[in-house]
Amino acid sequence: MIAGGILLFIIAIELLTNGEGRFAASNVKGEAGVVPIAFPLLAGPGAITAVIILYQTSGFLITVFSIIIVIAITYVILRLVNPIYKVLGNRGSMIVSRVFAVIIAAIAVEYIVKGIKNLFLI
Repeated sequence: MIAGGILLFIIAIELLTNGEGRFAASNVKGEAGVVPIAFPLLAGPGAITAVIILYQTSGFLITVFSIIIVIAITYVILRLVNPIYKVLGNRGSMIVSRVFAVIIAAIAVEYIVKGIKNLFLI
């Protein structure tokens, strides 16, 4: 849990500081928040860690149900990416990317704190 939290925190810090992650396929600065960064965050080490921790804390059924919900929401968002981008524009996309990076950082800190508590209290 601690290692997963640290991994998520590193991803969040990269998104906050650079606007793109280490896995972004785009070489153009400022465009990584639009699409290329989405795939590593959806199926990368952070997502896998989150699923493992969710499984350990909530069980199989809730984990599968939450994965199905995330897949459905992701499908809808990816189908509507062009209209969303037309509304948000480049600047709006970067703002949304950074806001979600802060949320990811908060979740990462929660994982780290829970992991430390479990490590020293049990």
